[in-house]
Amino acid sequence: MLLTFLAAVVSDERLRRVCGEDPGWFCSQVLEQTGDRTQAELADFVIGKPLTILGILIGAWLINRLARRGMKGLLRTLQSGAVQERLGSLRAATPDALLETQEHSMRAEQRIEALASVMRSLTTVAIYSVAAFMILAEVGIELGPLLAGAGILGVALGFGSQTLVRDFLSGVFILIEDQFGVGDIVDLDGETSGVVEAVSLRITRLRAVDGTVWHVPNGEIRRVGNQSQHWSRALIDVEVAYETDLDHAQTVIAAVAGQLAAEEQDIIEEPEVWGVEALAASGIVIRLVVKTKPSEQYRVSRELRRRIKSAFEREGIEIPFPQQVVWHRESHQPEDSHSSQ
Repeated sequence: MLLTFLAAVVSDERLRRVCGEDPGWFCSQVLEQTGDRTQAELADFVIGKPLTILGILIGAWLINRLARRGMKGLLRTLQSGAVQERLGSLRAATPDALLETQEHSMRAEQRIEALASVMRSLTTVAIYSVAAFMILAEVGIELGPLLAGAGILGVALGFGSQTLVRDFLSGVFILIEDQFGVGDIVDLDGETSGVVEAVSLRITRLRAVDGTVWHVPNGEIRRVGNQSQHWSRALIDVEVAYETDLDHAQTVIAAVAGQLAAEEQDIIEEPEVWGVEALAASGIVIRLVVKTKPSEQYRVSRELRRRIKSAFEREGIEIPFPQQVVWHRESHQPEDSHSSQ
């Protein structure tokens, strides 16, 4: 019994000496069958390690395929709740206008595709990096110095690219939350406004009204005012003279807006005259609001102003101009008593 135990210990010690601390199957089998160290090492180098490396590559490929397929479904799950909630309220408010086109579902699909592409690329890099380290360990390269060097390099890159990482993460959340998309009219922090031309994970590109192109890092965006998401509103303040019959003026404004709504497919709700908005210095301000499809509020506003002006001329309603009342007072001085002498 003792001799058997000692033989097993010697055999294990020899196996570790020949095939390493983690002996491969081919090396151990050839050493057991032949007892020849050279043949065992050759079998492990020619057959065992290549098959192990091949298995690592196949496993990495399979994991990468599964991860890339699941990435798109995961992104759909993350954003589906907010999107469905928004679309539900939109359907209830404007069923005919927004159900005819699948604009919002297309926007969601575009966001998913953009994010899925980036996340798939990152996942692929991560999986194959791990596979590469496993292959290096398999061929006998010490990973300790490599991992230490990679850690130092990662820390240095982390400190140097904090702004880049912030821009990247902000871009991811902008896309997931659908804060804005290409074609939207946005105002960023009250300083930069325009039409969105491109949204990437690092920057947002805007085209201002005067043609200026603004490139805004996503990490610098703190607050976004989107003037064309889901629906827009044309807000028109019409000023009339103080002598005007307000009921008559509001009736004329409502009639003009209603006529335009009957002709325009981009007006998605019946226009509303909210009434007197302000008592200005020159006249009384009457507010009209019209709900439109996204980004159509400016065109509708211009057409409404043109028609309201023509209607006021027909109805004899005065559009006031700036005016000022000046009081002229004469000063009567007492006659000089000496002048009569």
